[in-house]
Amino acid sequence: MEYLVAGARGLLGLVFLVSLAGKVAGRSAFTAFAGSVRSFGVVPPGLVRPVARTVIAGEATVCGLMAVPVRGAAAAGFAVAAALLVAFTAGIVVAVRRGAAAPCRCFGPSTTPLGTPHIVRNLALCAVAAGGAGALAVPAAADARPGGAAVAAVAGLITGIVVTRLDHLVALFRPLPTGARVGAAAPVRHPSAEQQQAEQARAERAQAEQSQAEQSQARKPEDKEPSCPS
Repeated sequence: MEYLVAGARGLLGLVFLVSLAGKVAGRSAFTAFAGSVRSFGVVPPGLVRPVARTVIAGEATVCGLMAVPVRGAAAAGFAVAAALLVAFTAGIVVAVRRGAAAPCRCFGPSTTPLGTPHIVRNLALCAVAAGGAGALAVPAAADARPGGAAVAAVAGLITGIVVTRLDHLVALFRPLPTGARVGAAAPVRHPSAEQQQAEQARAERAQAEQSQAEQSQARKPEDKEPSCPS
């Protein structure tokens, strides 16, 4: 069970750390995050910034608790992480049902709109938090090896990296619009019979005008030579 706790701490710690960094990287990052919360239409406009600050404080709390090598701190971290993830999931479900198509700025700038992948991701992270908390309820094994816990923590970190790149993976496998597909041939449009006749008439008229201009040029009298005085 110690290995499960180590893996869950590594996974959730990295996920919440990346999420926190994407929101506090600068004033513009926080403003963009608050704007995304407003666009979801779940929080009243007057509470957008307080809710955004509360989310940031909660994520910072999770990161701090996961970094403390104490079972009690890990248990509190799992509890706070689960509470945040449940709230996030509920907000996303409500936003998707209302037709919100705004991108999720969970881990910084993104172009992937809210959808089922975000709900599945949060539910999976909830399960990890619950599993970590459950593993802590079991007494620590006396034969647990530090090397095994370290390997589990590294595996959790690697999984966390994949989770934080979910939006990019979804965008990578998202089907392109028909007109934007690479190598897609442009539709060939054949002119109608009326268009062909109009083009032919214009060509004949242009040829006639050119012929008249050439004839006019040929008939133009030559410049008269100066006459000698008689």
